[in-house]
Amino acid sequence: MTELKCSCPDLELITCGKVRDLYRIDDNTLLFVATDRISAFDVIMKNGVPGKGKLLTQMSVFWFNYLKDILPNHIITTEFDQMPEKVQKYRDQLEYRCLLVKKLKVFSVEAIVRGYITGSAWSEYKKKGTVCDITLPEGLKESQSFEKALYTPSTKAEIGQHDENIHPSKVPEIIGDKYADQISEISVKLYTKAKEYALSKGIIIADTKFEFGRDDTGILYLVDEVLTPDSSRFWLSLNYEVGKSQESFDKQYLRNYLLSIDFDKKTSIELPNDIITKTMERYIETYKMITDSDPTFL
Repeated sequence: MTELKCSCPDLELITCGKVRDLYRIDDNTLLFVATDRISAFDVIMKNGVPGKGKLLTQMSVFWFNYLKDILPNHIITTEFDQMPEKVQKYRDQLEYRCLLVKKLKVFSVEAIVRGYITGSAWSEYKKKGTVCDITLPEGLKESQSFEKALYTPSTKAEIGQHDENIHPSKVPEIIGDKYADQISEISVKLYTKAKEYALSKGIIIADTKFEFGRDDTGILYLVDEVLTPDSSRFWLSLNYEVGKSQESFDKQYLRNYLLSIDFDKKTSIELPNDIITKTMERYIETYKMITDSDPTFL
């Protein structure tokens, strides 16, 4: 069954994002729910990918646990039986796809970290020799790794709008010097630790996106989703070859399909069943390789 929108009338819905729905539990607690919606180019498709929300949630849980020595995260519990009774009554819809989390002030900047030059970064580099207006050495080839991971933040757009890549120097104007410096440094640390682990499992994390929040005392937390096929580019290290595009085990497969049909990047469309199936197959393969386990929750 595909959960495009959960029906939980006894829970207070705060926001519906491109993929996730957020419910208020109390003044300090939220329920973070990953639906099966899928978006590309900031457009939500008409049909979803069955089970995707569960897989994204459980993959995030793996990474939250793996990275918690670098930064605390927003999770209160991932165990459905430990969640409030008013949540448990919707077990059929919510189990495995939700997290009980701290209510935090989320920063309006997405922390993108790139270990390899690909996608929009490669397109910009070919035109201007830069990525997010950061000047890079001449002669880089497509899919080549950077000597040091590149922090290339973006603004967070409203639904239907497009995120905007910005130079790191502009981040302090949005969130202040203190948090801009912390997020820049911590993002690279998170990526580097995850990248090294994933390589040991045969996966290259080409790039990824982190989001952060803070509590009332100013403590920084890792929030949202972490290192999922929706928020990252995953390649098989076995097939990696510099100088060409790589086969993606993430949402890039869907993006490539949409580009092949001249998608206008504005209009929601119905995706063919085979594209949905093949997208999920890639998500599952990535999950299995990274976690060393089968997604028995699907």
